[in-house]
Amino acid sequence: MQKILNNLKDWIRGVKLEVVSHPFLYFLLTLILLSSSFVRLYRLDSVLGFYFDQGRDAQVVWDFVNEGKFFLIGPTTGIAGIFRGPFYYYLISPAYFIGQGDPLFPSVFLGLMSIASLLILYVLAKEISGRFTGLIAVFFAGLSYYMVYASRWLSNPTPMLLISTLLVWCLFRVVSGKKWYFVPIGFLSGASLFHFGSSGEFFMLFAVLVVLLFTSASKKGFSFPSLKIIVLSIIAFLFTASPLIIFDLRHDGILRAGIAKFFVADASFDVSKSINLSERINFLQDVFYSKIFHGKAVEQVSLAIFVMASFLVVAPKMLRNKKILALVVFLSAPFIGFMLFRGNEGNVYDYYLTVYYLPFILLLSVVLRKIISTKWGVLPFVFIVYLFIQSNIPPLRSYLSDGLDGPTTISLGNQKQAIEWVYKDANGRNFNTDFYVPPVIPHSYKYLFTWYESKSNYSGLVEDKVELLYTISEVDPPHPDRVEAWRKRQEGIATVEETVNFGGISVERRKRIE
Repeated sequence: MQKILNNLKDWIRGVKLEVVSHPFLYFLLTLILLSSSFVRLYRLDSVLGFYFDQGRDAQVVWDFVNEGKFFLIGPTTGIAGIFRGPFYYYLISPAYFIGQGDPLFPSVFLGLMSIASLLILYVLAKEISGRFTGLIAVFFAGLSYYMVYASRWLSNPTPMLLISTLLVWCLFRVVSGKKWYFVPIGFLSGASLFHFGSSGEFFMLFAVLVVLLFTSASKKGFSFPSLKIIVLSIIAFLFTASPLIIFDLRHDGILRAGIAKFFVADASFDVSKSINLSERINFLQDVFYSKIFHGKAVEQVSLAIFVMASFLVVAPKMLRNKKILALVVFLSAPFIGFMLFRGNEGNVYDYYLTVYYLPFILLLSVVLRKIISTKWGVLPFVFIVYLFIQSNIPPLRSYLSDGLDGPTTISLGNQKQAIEWVYKDANGRNFNTDFYVPPVIPHSYKYLFTWYESKSNYSGLVEDKVELLYTISEVDPPHPDRVEAWRKRQEGIATVEETVNFGGISVERRKRIE
């Protein structure tokens, strides 16, 4: 214990010395981190997206916190019969408990996790290429519109921002000869794959194995980690899978059946099945491009090509650095993996690659620092920064200042307005509710009413049929006919007495037809 305290004191002393030795740089870093924190946390209680997934997750956590309902599986994956593990639910449970059910609290918690990932990103960039590289990386990651948006998402991929930087940090320790770090890598890889990720993390496992091989290679052959390290790493990995294994054993192999169907019956990696490679390549390019530029102006595309060409020029020298090589191997995983992936009916989404967002920005920052060090590189770098600000700050400003009264606006802010109106209008009378929300299941409203009913000054919602009925419907621009069909059905149940709108949400007080 004393040794741990001494190491902590040495670390704090080292941080103080580092900051005092470079005051202006750390002043800029602090400014960027404060700005990044502001855009991640500002108006979360109003513009937070609280929809299908968020309501479902919140209800599970509510039942766990308030009724002690234990669980072994987490959110669905979107693939029939395959579920994530429960770590995400357990991670956000304390925040829901502290906030007494308020979705703002877990949202702030995830936002703080994303800010912590920026600090680790700085450390990683500084390790590879110096302090200024760290400043570049945090600037891009902290103020990118898409990175901010991803950091404000109340969903299971969001913790991957922190997990990804921790994974890369551990990989850097491994390539420096500290093979004990394969044990936390085992845990972080399993947590990514089984609990927080979507599919891109599956390919990451192969990248980790490649790093294991090249760090173990020498002129005399291979010098793998000790048996003890390998066993502990496997145990750490399997520990993350244990809730799913137990669930599967208790439910007659339901998860195994889903996985078998996905890999065998659906032939998700069958290379004989057709896939549009150019579309897949364009998709991957767009995923990483969007983390820097919001939009596709000619100047932005030209500079992106310039940076890629510069990387190819400097790559041979850069790859002599084992940490950069490990980073490149890590980032190559999705490009190889998604060229083979044919599962999920060929659908691939941006958030599948959350684990690669910050490592990509890390590598980009290293390349940009290399470009700046040349005689001809300062001007392109300044132009990239200018275009970055021009393409990201306006949409960020618009997003954060968005009102709640837009004709299609649906967020936690106007959802709460709608529910509060219902309770005030009911004025203590018993009432029923009915909802129309795309995609059909109104998890979000059912949870919000559960939360509001838990407050001492709100009551009235009952399950037995009563005369007073409130219907809540959201706009559905792709399918307006569905909303109208739902309203037509409601006409045969109750007559409308009053209608109010809160942005894209319509609330109607109705009286049941006897």
